[in-house]
Amino acid sequence: MSKPNHLLQTKTTCGSLLDELQIIWNEVGESETEKDRMVFEIEEECLEVYRRKVDKANRSRAQLRQEIADSEAELASICLAMGERPVHVRQFDQKAVSLKQELARVRQELEEMQKRKSGRRNQFIEVQEQIQSISNEISPSITAIVDETDLSLRKLEELHRQLLALQKEKSERLKKVQDHLYTLNSLCSVLGLDFKQTVSGVHPSLGNSEGPKSVNNDTINQLAIGIQGLRKVKLKRMQRLQDLASTMLELWNLMDTPIEEQQVFQNVTCNIAASEHEVTEPNSLSENFIYNVEAEVSRLEELKSSKIKELVLKKRVELEEICQKTHLIPEIGSAMKYPVEAIESGSVDPACVLEQIELRIARVKEEAFFRKEILEKVEKWLSACDEESWLEEYNRDENRYNAGRGSHITLKRAEKARALVNKLPAMVDALTSKTVAWEKDKGIEFTYDGTCLLSMLENYSLSRQEKEQERRRQRELKKLQGQIIVEKEVLYGSKPSPSKAQSVKKAPRLSTRSTSSKRISLGCQTPKSDSKATQSFSTGKTDKVHQNEQLNNLDDDVSCLSSEEDSPPDSPNYSS
Repeated sequence: MSKPNHLLQTKTTCGSLLDELQIIWNEVGESETEKDRMVFEIEEECLEVYRRKVDKANRSRAQLRQEIADSEAELASICLAMGERPVHVRQFDQKAVSLKQELARVRQELEEMQKRKSGRRNQFIEVQEQIQSISNEISPSITAIVDETDLSLRKLEELHRQLLALQKEKSERLKKVQDHLYTLNSLCSVLGLDFKQTVSGVHPSLGNSEGPKSVNNDTINQLAIGIQGLRKVKLKRMQRLQDLASTMLELWNLMDTPIEEQQVFQNVTCNIAASEHEVTEPNSLSENFIYNVEAEVSRLEELKSSKIKELVLKKRVELEEICQKTHLIPEIGSAMKYPVEAIESGSVDPACVLEQIELRIARVKEEAFFRKEILEKVEKWLSACDEESWLEEYNRDENRYNAGRGSHITLKRAEKARALVNKLPAMVDALTSKTVAWEKDKGIEFTYDGTCLLSMLENYSLSRQEKEQERRRQRELKKLQGQIIVEKEVLYGSKPSPSKAQSVKKAPRLSTRSTSSKRISLGCQTPKSDSKATQSFSTGKTDKVHQNEQLNNLDDDVSCLSSEEDSPPDSPNYSS
């Protein structure tokens, strides 16, 4: 049925129904006002139904348009992600094409582009998986995710270039790993090490001759570190073996070893000056081989030690003789002090002890050369000191002037000794100046038999000053004794009694202060002159009694001093 006929039929139906309703209202007796009101309500209800239908139709149309817009937006997004221009152009003549037709066409294009996007995305995934695989082999990294917003051919070509670069880098790394493995194999062969065990410790894949090998940074770095470590071991063993070879050659020459015995270790001595890359023979630097060489060197050194002991003792005696002549204390350790015991105990190397002694002998000879001039002056000074000591003993001898056999020879020696002793102060000053200049120049202390020479000279000078002061005190004491005797003779008119003279004679030592005070006391006790004899008898008698008391007191003082000087230092009467 066509739409106009349907509307006409609907209109006829509504009119017939309204007529039927009028008949019913008339029969019921409804008023016109009530009829109009009910007709108005019916019309309102019909309008409401039409309005709902129109709204529903509008919503349906809007939904179609939104679906078209969403499909177009998705289509545009796919085209943009794939780097292509949009394939759908909206038809502006809305009457020519319905919305449902437009939606169907857009959806068809969208499905086609989604298929193309899925294929492009699979290409991206494949390339990125290859990139990820190689990247993980080179250096573990975060898994890459395909960017859905950029699936353009330009991006795909960029990923292909990245893949080619990674493949090239992997090839270079694989070549580097192969080179490292070759170097490690060569080093392990020379050092006598297990190659597979060595490389398996770096990465398990390296121990397999077939199959992929790890090429990441850690593996390459560990291989490089391993090569560096083995090279250090190789250089260390080469140096160790070359040292053994040098020692072996020296011992062969020293021991006159037969050529037949030398041939066994000829391969050791032939590499004595070889560089690292020249030593390539398998097991030529193995621990077992070096151990055999060390055993041979130890055997030769044992033979050598017995001969060195005799030489060490000879050099030791030579060093002691030189030190004794030059008045030096040998600075040697226990190994040199007891060389035979040290060598036999094995605590030191005999050659080392011999070398130390020879070096010490050379140093002592050199030091003796620089000390020669001062030592000659020291010998002269010590000789003069001996003469001084002899002269002191000679002067204390009370029978030195008695005539006897050889007395004139002793007198001549005493004269020469006095002349030499008089030169001692100048000799000491010159020797001190020379020693100070020598120590300033060398920066060390000049010693004589282990004692500082300047201290010896200083002690001698102090001792000489003390002796000079003692002699001066003796002279002053003798002078004071003479004055006391004269004073007594003046007062008494006769010599003092033998006991008094003897007590005065026993006072050999007086301090300078005591001597001065006694001199002052004697000055105050001098008798009056004859011009004052005209005084009264009583006054003269009193003065004479007073003078006698002072002289008696003076005698007591001298006796006290004499007893103090004669007393030993630790007695109660001794005073400093």
